[in-house]
Amino acid sequence: MNLADWLFQLTPSPQLLLLLIAVIALVECLALLGLVIPGVILMTAAASMAGHQDISTFAVLLAAFLGAVIGDSLSFTLGYTQRERIPRLWPFDRHPEWLARGARFFQQYGMLSVIFARFVGPVRPIVPMIAGMLHMSPLTFGWASVGSSLLWAPAYVLPGFLLGRTWQQLLDVPPGLELGLVVFGAIVLVLAVSFSWLRHQLAREGRLYRVMAHLARGGRWRRRAWMSLRARRPRSEFPLASLCLLILSLAALCLWTLVVLEADGPLGMDRQIHALFASFDWPTLVALSQALARAGDSYGVIALALPWVVWLLWARHISAFAHVSAALVGIAIANTLFKQLAARERPDFPDYLSGSMAYPSAHASTAVVVYGLAAAFIAQELPAQRRFWAYWLAIALCIPMALSRLVIGVHWVSDLIGGALLGLVTCALTRVSYHRFAHRPLRPAPWGWLTIASLVLLAARLAWLPPI
Repeated sequence: MNLADWLFQLTPSPQLLLLLIAVIALVECLALLGLVIPGVILMTAAASMAGHQDISTFAVLLAAFLGAVIGDSLSFTLGYTQRERIPRLWPFDRHPEWLARGARFFQQYGMLSVIFARFVGPVRPIVPMIAGMLHMSPLTFGWASVGSSLLWAPAYVLPGFLLGRTWQQLLDVPPGLELGLVVFGAIVLVLAVSFSWLRHQLAREGRLYRVMAHLARGGRWRRRAWMSLRARRPRSEFPLASLCLLILSLAALCLWTLVVLEADGPLGMDRQIHALFASFDWPTLVALSQALARAGDSYGVIALALPWVVWLLWARHISAFAHVSAALVGIAIANTLFKQLAARERPDFPDYLSGSMAYPSAHASTAVVVYGLAAAFIAQELPAQRRFWAYWLAIALCIPMALSRLVIGVHWVSDLIGGALLGLVTCALTRVSYHRFAHRPLRPAPWGWLTIASLVLLAARLAWLPPI
């Protein structure tokens, strides 16, 4: 039984599946519940199962459309009829800033806020209720809700539906690897969600931070250790999340490196996953992976980082400049030392990688450092409730870079794991050190111009320089 058949056995009936899609869309757009339900994940899974069955695209889109309209209508009615009670209801009694954020969004865009909010996760379930609380015309709201749902349903449903429809044609998984891939994907997802949750809990406003701060006051030595790790600024946030990440990732890196060294060759999962990616015959995917390989080498990293480090130096953010520069130099040295220590051969040796060892993946570790530090520095300038977007974007950028090494066939999957752990150690160490020094906020900064400059330099690198 292949993976597609195994998933097919878990799929509900077509009628129940359409109802499930409608309910997910309804809940995603429903006030209160839409704030805590992972609608994107649930909808992608449901749409993928629908794509694997003989269900028409129109029926799937119609189910999502109706669910979204009904969810909007219920939220609007709740705001229209319970205007005075809503601020006292959970969770708004504990998070009044959610209502304030939705109100600002509505006041800024008016009727268009109902359309725009459909594609902005944090305010999607709030704006319809705010529109009702402010007694927006029901007819005007109805037209805006219907129009936005017509746009939202295809964008929200079709990617998962297409994945399910093409799953069996795209993946001819080697026997015995089907369940392993599902488990591996679930582990990656759980780790990413756990990291995001733990980072929030260990921030100043998080519950775990407050608990640990309270425990640190219980004794002189604990209090001294706590204060010794604080920055010189009395109001600075203790880098507890970075410290925990440093401890956990360093321990994991040491253990994983020992596993790789003891194996004295590729692990069993390395051979299986290498065989899986070797079976792919997609020229476009190979070309994209080769472009990512050039974007993640030394020239590519310099092209991406140069405008930002120059701006940090020019704007006299000396502490940030020194730490970013040290992280980039440090990860290059660490990659070289680990490769010499492991002396592990690659699955394939292109001419430009002649003499280069496999473990750890320098592309994976460097991507984690570049995008992880960028996310951390950007997040510290954002409100607490929006910081997780920076980290999720960094994860979304690192994963394709790592997987491209498997597509090209120049790394084992265990090389990628080791590289990611080494990058996390470097990021965490850099952030812990950075918090030890006084520094000015990085805002205001020409984020747009710096991004454009990085992309222009990266495009020039891809066009003219050979891979290294």
